[in-house]
Amino acid sequence: MKQKDEINMMSPLTWAYIGDAVYELYIRNHLVNTTNLKPHKLHIESIKYVKAKSQANILEKLDNFLTQEEKEIVRRGRNTKNHHLPKNADVNDYMYSTAFEALIGYLYLTKEEKRLNEILEKCLEI
Repeated sequence: MKQKDEINMMSPLTWAYIGDAVYELYIRNHLVNTTNLKPHKLHIESIKYVKAKSQANILEKLDNFLTQEEKEIVRRGRNTKNHHLPKNADVNDYMYSTAFEALIGYLYLTKEEKRLNEILEKCLEI
């Protein structure tokens, strides 16, 4: 298990990598537990939450809910150079979705479970 200092030294793209998985699992779990959809329909529904544009919109609406430290994590995630070009997303949306995923990943890696759950629950309200 890495210490917070080591996590802070990681690339925000590493945070986003794990954040993407954490967020998608959270959304899938939510849909399985709150709907009776078949797998294909679950996939279609989950895309509404996990696509870049949706994540960028969520991050914008979360702004007043985030602490200064969290906003700094978001800033680092947004400004990180990513050589992967999105196929189906606007570049700006992609930058902000990466920032959102970086925040989720950072909170997960630093074991800030209470705050992570607060933010994830807030995402469903937006």
